[in-house]
Amino acid sequence: MNRVKVLQVWLCFVSLWLSRVSHAAPLDCKDETGSLTHCTSISQEKLLDRVIQHAELIYRVSEESCTLFEEMFVPYPLYTLRNQGGNMCHSKPFPIPSSKSEIQQISDKWLLHSVLILVQSWMEPLSYLQTTLDRYDDAPDALLNKTKWVYEKLLSLEQGVVVLIRKMLDEGMLSSSSVIEHTLAPYDGQSPEVLESVLRDYNLLTCFKKDAHKMETFLKLLKCRQSSKLRCLSH
Repeated sequence: MNRVKVLQVWLCFVSLWLSRVSHAAPLDCKDETGSLTHCTSISQEKLLDRVIQHAELIYRVSEESCTLFEEMFVPYPLYTLRNQGGNMCHSKPFPIPSSKSEIQQISDKWLLHSVLILVQSWMEPLSYLQTTLDRYDDAPDALLNKTKWVYEKLLSLEQGVVVLIRKMLDEGMLSSSSVIEHTLAPYDGQSPEVLESVLRDYNLLTCFKKDAHKMETFLKLLKCRQSSKLRCLSH
């Protein structure tokens, strides 16, 4: 698929994305002082629904961004790397359940903390990704804008999850400060080889898509449990 065709397809994605975002409930929990007070007046059920809606949007946009980057910059013979990315993701060593049996066995508390760990672990990598994509000569604005949008929505998702933990688990002392830190190698001012740079960014996008799907899955499982359903295996 040539780049003109890719961009035409992408315009369709943008139109659908704007339609979805316009119907999304806001999740801005911080007030002027930085305190997470705006979400405390929302019922636990509605707050969980809004958090899930944000997680769904983040995952969908991450899918679209990954697809566009792949079609614009990744040579076709390297497409198979998307199936190997999970083994190279920075979040792999984290104590996050991965198998269906593990996910079903963990508590509601650990489901929420797993989401928070994943959200906070991606703040710095996404900030890095914004910087490195700006250096691409022919990176479409849609890709740059979506990366920035996802970063901002991830901040809102973090706030919502923190308030949910307070409401559901009565952990009033929990703040939105990082519970886990991850540091990427700093950019040293020297341009890496083009292919190496592309593959690194591709791996980041692929890994984020995988983890965004985990966030959505964990939150939907929590919603299922809160609804007193007997079987939540479909999530």
